[in-house]
Amino acid sequence: VAMLRTGSRRLGCLRAALQSLAQTDHRSITFCIDPSLGLNEEQKGFQKVAFDFAAREMAPNMAEWDQKELFPVDVMRKAAQLGFGGIYVRTDVGGSGLSRLDTSVIFEALATGCTSTTAYISIHNMCAWMIDSFGNEEQRHKFCPPLCTMEKFASYCLTEPGAGSDAASLLTSAKRQGDHYILNGSKAFISGGGESDIYVVMCRTGGSGPKGISCIVVEKGTPGLSFGKKEKKVSISSAIMRSSYGEPDKVVADNLGLMEGFLGQVIRIGVHSIYIKSLQLGTIHAFYNKDFTSVRMQQQFYLQFQLADMATKLVASRLMIRTAAVALQEEREDAVALCSMAKLFVTEECFTVSDRSFAFLRQTGSSCLRDPERDDSSRDPYPPEALKESLWALRMR
Repeated sequence: VAMLRTGSRRLGCLRAALQSLAQTDHRSITFCIDPSLGLNEEQKGFQKVAFDFAAREMAPNMAEWDQKELFPVDVMRKAAQLGFGGIYVRTDVGGSGLSRLDTSVIFEALATGCTSTTAYISIHNMCAWMIDSFGNEEQRHKFCPPLCTMEKFASYCLTEPGAGSDAASLLTSAKRQGDHYILNGSKAFISGGGESDIYVVMCRTGGSGPKGISCIVVEKGTPGLSFGKKEKKVSISSAIMRSSYGEPDKVVADNLGLMEGFLGQVIRIGVHSIYIKSLQLGTIHAFYNKDFTSVRMQQQFYLQFQLADMATKLVASRLMIRTAAVALQEEREDAVALCSMAKLFVTEECFTVSDRSFAFLRQTGSSCLRDPERDDSSRDPYPPEALKESLWALRMR
């Protein structure tokens, strides 16, 4: 009996010690995954603005937007009032003029409210940046101001039925006719297709390969431009997606000037889709915090060890994204390689974290229950691979 009592006391002491250690580890993990670590005061400021906006305007509506496939125009225009319509567009045309790292921080924070809507905002920003960076002064001052306020919305048109990751093989053509161009061809999987007002279209004006590709801005309502049905998707449902079609010899455009003679700009544009990975970080961070609370309540140590692995993947992914963003801002020679590495790593690791989270649900027997927030988090981490580039294409960079 004395031995049993002694053993019981020792077990009680061991349990108390492990619980104390677990609480200490929880505090350490919470500190380590803090997305504000390493940021200066200004960056922390607009990160907080983005987090607050996501919690107030996006998260409460995310489930409805996803289920009804709504394109939340009013909320996105509110985001633009905070400077999120042209985050890395120059200030003389209405942009915020922030850095690539700043942009990554903002998109990660917004994605905690709604990954899907933030995905479209990131594409809109890229279109505005393309016009700002490669357009002439007339084009910059015509298109960028209404894009930065989101009075008008923009979509990026690269993918075709027969050209995805191999963008240089696209077939949509633009032939000069007097002072304008005639476009022929079709584009697929356009986020914002049919909803946007401005379409940044990659088309062939020269021979085969990337050197023959140029970019034309086509406005909604252009004669001959039409859109297919709204696609039914398994994720990012509020970022409405359609294909576009040009009636033979009917689509007339006079806005050529962006990257005439593409010459490798496909890859340069491609690295800017690194921001889609910032969305994954935000989605997974919100997802992780939910599981963190659940596991802490359960005090099941083998689950806590898995949570530590997930935190490691989250922090490593964030560091890779931010390192690549800095290289992109500085226009370093290793920017393309670092962006491709980050996109590859984050896609795979965030999907693993999402999958692990479902394992936690199975422990509680609630994996069969619908949870819009968790559904969004579990479906959205992986599709960006298909939306942007295949993982094998990234490995070739």
